[in-house]
Amino acid sequence: MECVNLGIIGIGTMGSVHAQSIMEGKIARCKLTAVCDPKPERLKRFSSADAFHSVEDLLRSSETDAILIATPHYSHTTIGIQVLESGRHLLVEKPISVHKADAERLIAAHRRSDRVFAGMFNQRTDPFFLKLRQLVKSGELGAIRRVGWTITNWFRTGAYYQSSDWRATWAGEGGGVLLNQCPHNLDLFQWIFGMPARVRASCHFGRYHDIEVEDDVTAYLEYPDGMTAVFTASTGEAPGTNRLEVAAERGKVIIENDQFLFSRNEVPMTEFSRTDPGRFSSPPVWEIMIPIEGGHGPQHNGILANFVSAILDGTPLIAPAQEGIYSLELANAFLLSTLENRSIELPIDAKLFEEHLKKLIGSSARKKPKIVKEVSDDISRSFR
Repeated sequence: MECVNLGIIGIGTMGSVHAQSIMEGKIARCKLTAVCDPKPERLKRFSSADAFHSVEDLLRSSETDAILIATPHYSHTTIGIQVLESGRHLLVEKPISVHKADAERLIAAHRRSDRVFAGMFNQRTDPFFLKLRQLVKSGELGAIRRVGWTITNWFRTGAYYQSSDWRATWAGEGGGVLLNQCPHNLDLFQWIFGMPARVRASCHFGRYHDIEVEDDVTAYLEYPDGMTAVFTASTGEAPGTNRLEVAAERGKVIIENDQFLFSRNEVPMTEFSRTDPGRFSSPPVWEIMIPIEGGHGPQHNGILANFVSAILDGTPLIAPAQEGIYSLELANAFLLSTLENRSIELPIDAKLFEEHLKKLIGSSARKKPKIVKEVSDDISRSFR
């Protein structure tokens, strides 16, 4: 193969972004061969690709080597399994599924090692987080003691939640900020710091919007090595904050406002505490503003290009889809902690969370008519 013939299933907000990038030649060695969506008007923009209205027709009749799924969340599992069973390579938008049990079913369907299976965790291409991960994994920061991440700049209006009938409902989306915006942040969190041993979370449902799912979350995480963390997210605060703070033996890192500040202890803090004779002294520090080149990286196009290179050249994936289960488990654990009003040990009981979700779906407003006001404003303004 010299070129990947790609089909996109779901030509809504994100599907259109990906399709446009390919049509504009931003993804080398990739051709948009087929598009699929039940709404015919969405397909007209991409008339050079074969149009399909059902997944079954696309998989049966299209000349595609690979598929990108950009549909509402629940169908990531069902369509993903169909694509993998058809023998095609697969790239699935985040989250890879709505809940852990479904993610396990999807991952189990990937039986062919010669077929590439990736997730759209585009913030793994961000130089800020690549640098932080390198500092953590290399041991440059020493043992991590505490992490705090406040992500309240995912602001969304009421119009956003009215733009599709599936949004912000248990039956249509399966969650709110944790399932839609924060899969990126939760993926980065586990990618850099690993998975916690237990969590205790407080999720507020419809705190800022007329919706039934969570739009405000504060979670406390405890790690096997004693590290603790607080994760806060909301779609209702403006102006919002995006501040990641890491306290470690060798100093403190703050990532905020496109700056990477490393306050490096000359002596590791525990050693200083144990050996310094002063009662009120503290370790002297070097204030280092680490230069980050390349802005926030190639993001979605970087993941797409890496997917193509993995297929054609065997390049290692930036974001293997199998790793998507970890961010999903964190989101599920936060919700489960709230629903049961207790701390949750990880790994979670996938069946228990699925049972809770089924009860929520049973009372979901998705069964009632919803006023939908579709808009076509610029989604790139929402990228963080």
